Amino acid sequence: MLPEIKKILYCTDLSKNASYAFKYAAYLAKQTGAEIHMLHIVEKLSSDARITLQTYVMSAKARDEFLNHRIDHAKDLLKQRQEYFWDVLAPTEKALRSQIASIDVIEHYPAESILKRSKELDVGLIIMGAHEKGIMHTFLGSVAKSVLRRSRIPTLIVPLPEKDELKRQKALRTNGSPTSSA
Repeated sequence: MLPEIKKILYCTDLSKNASYAFKYAAYLAKQTGAEIHMLHIVEKLSSDARITLQTYVMSAKARDEFLNHRIDHAKDLLKQRQEYFWDVLAPTEKALRSQIASIDVIEHYPAESILKRSKELDVGLIIMGAHEKGIMHTFLGSVAKSVLRRSRIPTLIVPLPEKDELKRQKALRTNGSPTSSA
């Protein structure tokens, strides 16, 4: 017998595909009654980037403000994406919002943070979106590959949506209503 999914870790990179992947997290949470834990990781600056920052930004206060701004910006963007998602959702589905148990934005290394958080929360499923490279080439990002390779927790990688779905999402963003397909 498969274990019951009581908690889902939804990992977002805040890309276009991320909100599409979140639809899967919301759907599965609705079907299973699971709570959703959202996680966005602002990747740590490399040693070279930190040295460059220290070299060209002399003020320690300005450096700290820059580093904090990265996290604050990610939190704001995540909040905007969430508000949009809940705004366009059917009124009968809005109760799903109560299944969001946590929303975290941290600065660290993505794959390691996802694996660590999934264990801390004892989740039954990790959900992430795939990435797009080039015009017609879809691939798994290095973070998704690393999580898939190292996780002992079932992981769902949501592929990029078809072009028709992308057009429908764009129409929703611009005028708030789905376009009809002819």
